[in-house]
Amino acid sequence: MATFLYRLGRLAFRRRRLVLPAWIAVLVAAVIGVSGFSGSTTDDFTLPGTQSQQAIDLLEKEFPQASAAGATARVVIEAPGGQKLTSPAHKQEVGALVADLRKAPQVASVTDPFTAGLVSSSGNIAYAQVTYAVPQADITPAASDALHQVADKGEKASLKISLGGNAVLEEEQSNAAELIGLLVAAFVLVVTFGSLVAAGLPLVSAVVGVGIALCAITVASSFVDMASNAQTLALMLGLAVAIDYALFIVSRYRTELREGHAPEEAAGRALGTAGSAVVFAGLTVVIALAGLSVIGIAMLTTMGLAAAFAIIVAVLVALTLLPATLGFTGTRVAHGRLTTRRVRAEQHGRRPTMGVRWGRFVTRHPWRMLLASVVGLGVLAIPALSLRLTLPDDSMAAPGSTQRVAYDTLSKGFGPGFSGPLTIVVDARDGDDAKTAATATSAMLKGLDDIAAVRPPVFNEAGDVALITAVPSSPPTSQETVDLVGDIREGSDAVEKDSGTQVMVTGTTALNIDVSAKLGEAMVPYLAVVVGLALVLLLLVFRSVLIPIKAAAGFLLSVAATLGVLVAVFQWGWLKNVFGVDETAPIVSLLPILLIGVVFGLAMDYEVFLVSGMREAYVHGAGPTEAIVTGFRHGARVVTAAAVIMISVFAGFLLDDIALVKSIGMGLATAVLFDAFVIRMTLVPAVMTLLGARAWALPRWLDRLLPNVDVEGEKLRRVLAERQRQTRIPAQNGQEPTAPAPLG
Repeated sequence: MATFLYRLGRLAFRRRRLVLPAWIAVLVAAVIGVSGFSGSTTDDFTLPGTQSQQAIDLLEKEFPQASAAGATARVVIEAPGGQKLTSPAHKQEVGALVADLRKAPQVASVTDPFTAGLVSSSGNIAYAQVTYAVPQADITPAASDALHQVADKGEKASLKISLGGNAVLEEEQSNAAELIGLLVAAFVLVVTFGSLVAAGLPLVSAVVGVGIALCAITVASSFVDMASNAQTLALMLGLAVAIDYALFIVSRYRTELREGHAPEEAAGRALGTAGSAVVFAGLTVVIALAGLSVIGIAMLTTMGLAAAFAIIVAVLVALTLLPATLGFTGTRVAHGRLTTRRVRAEQHGRRPTMGVRWGRFVTRHPWRMLLASVVGLGVLAIPALSLRLTLPDDSMAAPGSTQRVAYDTLSKGFGPGFSGPLTIVVDARDGDDAKTAATATSAMLKGLDDIAAVRPPVFNEAGDVALITAVPSSPPTSQETVDLVGDIREGSDAVEKDSGTQVMVTGTTALNIDVSAKLGEAMVPYLAVVVGLALVLLLLVFRSVLIPIKAAAGFLLSVAATLGVLVAVFQWGWLKNVFGVDETAPIVSLLPILLIGVVFGLAMDYEVFLVSGMREAYVHGAGPTEAIVTGFRHGARVVTAAAVIMISVFAGFLLDDIALVKSIGMGLATAVLFDAFVIRMTLVPAVMTLLGARAWALPRWLDRLLPNVDVEGEKLRRVLAERQRQTRIPAQNGQEPTAPAPLG
């Protein structure tokens, strides 16, 4: 691997006038592709094997007019203060709106609020249910524009109109988060390198890589159902990872230049060493993200694969475009004109770096630092014991958005559970009389505590399948509604035994509950797979048994502490005003799984970049404690800069108004903070100090079985050193030096 990357680095450097235009051509082609193939996204879930999904499949067959195949929208209408919609003037205005909705493109049916009983008891709030003939992903811009035009017409008629449902497309979000992340990253890079040229290279490569990835994901959405948050996750990870990977390679390139190597040779050596770690780190992130597909939820699969693709592009850009751009800058990257006198003294060894001072401090007080790290993160992890999961709905939409206003208006007019009705399907095709079973089911529902209303059953044409709608008294994301679904399913068992029919609970709320339950159940097995993968990969990299165990334990601790912080802020409401959390709610069920997959890859990044320097020093004869300090000397500054950049990029998404995006940004930023500074730079050196030489122990039988992946490029260094020795021997004997066969 190291030798191949060494050759690749030199080749890209030499052929820079070919490599750079090639990447620009790929970017231009991706942008052109977006203009011709720009699909839509969806938040719809399918969950094969669950009761709610079985009921949906049955509804699509027996009640095609009530199935979830077509997108839906709710046009919520509120009369101006103190007035009622039942007045003749407002009733005429509402009728005109309903007529316009029926003429809109792709609309299959529209329910009139007055004939369907969709007016609140107070008479001032009503809604029209719009059902489209196509799924959400196939809603055209013309259909969306027509819906908003109807809303604007109602506003001009003095009515208050808001729109909810999955047919309402999300409003375009600002790019403030990305811009802030890039600005902070640029500042950190300038401080780290002391050179505008060196700082600009990671930013340029990151922008190119993220641009290509996002355009490709947009094109892919024309052919597959893409989750609406897939691009956001790909942007978050692609931007942060691309900058970090370029940072590691450029830092190594500068080191090689200072050691006297020619620019082309320095580029090859940088890729052969730091590039190997980049490939390994990128591979771990890709595996973790792609592994999300095994959970069996299409939305989560597309999010994981989209983000994994962004990581792959970032790695390819770092290994090819970056050395090509280094070829255009030459040695100017090594000259840090903005470097302070203190940093120059540290670079020339006249003053210990901050990383060295911290490493020495931790190695002098290993027990204290270990206890402080474990106890501190353990306390932060306590709220995670109260973790509750849910899926995003209109209640989590951005404050002031039409979806959020529609949700709040419906809750005010019809009750908090109205936006999340439960659909109970009575399947009597293989049982007794459907009417008797439906009557018994309705009676069972009315006897439950948290039921606000039960509507009369509706039968299919054959009369053997009934559909009953029950409205909970509590909001869709509340624990009371979760308990209610469980109570209905438990009570249905008695109905099934008495009548021989099958009773199933479905609807968006029930499906969300089932998805959250499945994700919660999948979290522990997925975590076990990720941790097992970490143990195997780190065993190969460091050829040690205890270091992988220590790394995995630290990863688990940082994930637990991060979940605790998320619960405290988003679920309990601690410091919610500081972080701009509008309303407390359970944690979005996708987040813990995503957090585990992403943080695993990032944690292994820092583990490899920091501990590989320690291993290199130990292999070359340094004592266990001295090797730790040496690892900090070579890697602490770069790892610190990389972590600060990632934290800044992720934290920038806290400015987003959407609760899901905000929670993902905070979760990832917190996880990187804990893992980089508490785990990798405090707990890891403390544990390794206490272990001493045992940290690097590996049984001989296992040593013989394991392949040597050589992430640090040790074999490459030996080959290059031997090549240099061969060129010096003839010169020492008074002969002309013979050039050995080049590696690249």
